[in-house]
Amino acid sequence: MKIKEMLECDIHNWNVWTLRCQLFHELTWDANSESKLVPFVLRELAQLFEEAHEVVKLMNSEMCPTPRHMFYTAWIELLVVARKRAAHMLKYPDAQVISLGIGDTTEPIPGVITSAMAKPLRAAIASTFYSNLGIEEDDIFVSDGAKSDISRLQVLSGSSVTMAVQDPSYPVYVDSSVIMGQTGQFQKDVKKYGKIEYMKCTPKNGFFPDLSTISRTDVIFFCSPKNPTGAAASREQLTRLVQFAKGNRSIIVFDSPYAMYMSDDNPRSIFEIPGAKEVAIEIEISSFSKCAGFTGVRLGWTVVPKGLLFSDGFSIAKDFNRIVCTCFNGASNVAQAGSLACLSPAGLKAMHEVVGFYKENTEIIVETVNSLGFKVYGGRNAPDVWVHFPGQSSWDVFAEIREKTHVVTTPGSGFGPGGEGFIRVSAFGHRANMLEACRRFKELYK
Repeated sequence: MKIKEMLECDIHNWNVWTLRCQLFHELTWDANSESKLVPFVLRELAQLFEEAHEVVKLMNSEMCPTPRHMFYTAWIELLVVARKRAAHMLKYPDAQVISLGIGDTTEPIPGVITSAMAKPLRAAIASTFYSNLGIEEDDIFVSDGAKSDISRLQVLSGSSVTMAVQDPSYPVYVDSSVIMGQTGQFQKDVKKYGKIEYMKCTPKNGFFPDLSTISRTDVIFFCSPKNPTGAAASREQLTRLVQFAKGNRSIIVFDSPYAMYMSDDNPRSIFEIPGAKEVAIEIEISSFSKCAGFTGVRLGWTVVPKGLLFSDGFSIAKDFNRIVCTCFNGASNVAQAGSLACLSPAGLKAMHEVVGFYKENTEIIVETVNSLGFKVYGGRNAPDVWVHFPGQSSWDVFAEIREKTHVVTTPGSGFGPGGEGFIRVSAFGHRANMLEACRRFKELYK
């Protein structure tokens, strides 16, 4: 079936196509696999790539037969990265391709945690991460991770709200807004969606937006330490953000997956800031996916304080509880047991050791890239290294590195227009691969 006919025909066909894309995108990004991709996967991915270009072309046309939320997003750009990686592997079948693009951890879950895989998990989260911050266990909603909770929060918000996002940022914030129908059309000339307030975060402003230039929105997505730049907001900056939200009657959705990677004395939780419980929702701090290898186990949480209210005085937590109970059956007992082990003294020690391993990887990358004369950001408070290539296209740099070193990074433009001219190098990887990748970088840019 032709793409246009498929989209005109039936939303089910669209869903099947996107699921195929997701499946084969994930297959091609299996960073832990030592095996080559089987030929049928490569053929399927090549077909999907051609279809994706037809979808993009159709989505950007005035004759698009689908609702506007059938979209071209940074996710499709990442599908292109996967396709190019697959093509590169076919071109160089004997090359050891190292993937430092997608931030997927490689070290095993610590034994002290797997041995436990339930006690009162919410109470353990509250006492471990929110002691003395006024957050109680019934403010905490245990889930299957940040992506799912972001989507549920979007359902809570509805299609009529306005939103602001850091630029560059984690693509899920924008993509979920597009899916909900909150945005306008994609503007090809500036590579932005209409009706989204893009808060520019650059080296010039320390990766913290100039709030005086930001229009009022209902929701503000804010990540710190930040994916992809690795920048962490200071206490003074977050105080300004909370005051800005209060003045505009906005809700902050604060995302802090890398809190345990923080080296500087910056807030780990938005609730360290006075008044934040009146304006903020927090998506897990110190994500178990990033600190304990829980990428496939799936457990997270979101904090919705009881003092956070709609303009009519109704509790936001009550509405969120209804959505969670309707859309989610709860985290598995296995995941909850493993999470309780994470929060035990031995588990916390083991997680800090895992974090320490990846921080050493980060230091290796930062030292290497600095030695080559490039300007590097991040790497101190997060496992993301944000490398600047002034005057060059992110995709061109990505292609050169991939072609000449067989190392896969992530083009900065995949995180929004503010990422153009940068690439992100993830520190999630085996030590031997990290050292080999850095040796190849030195060979390329010596």
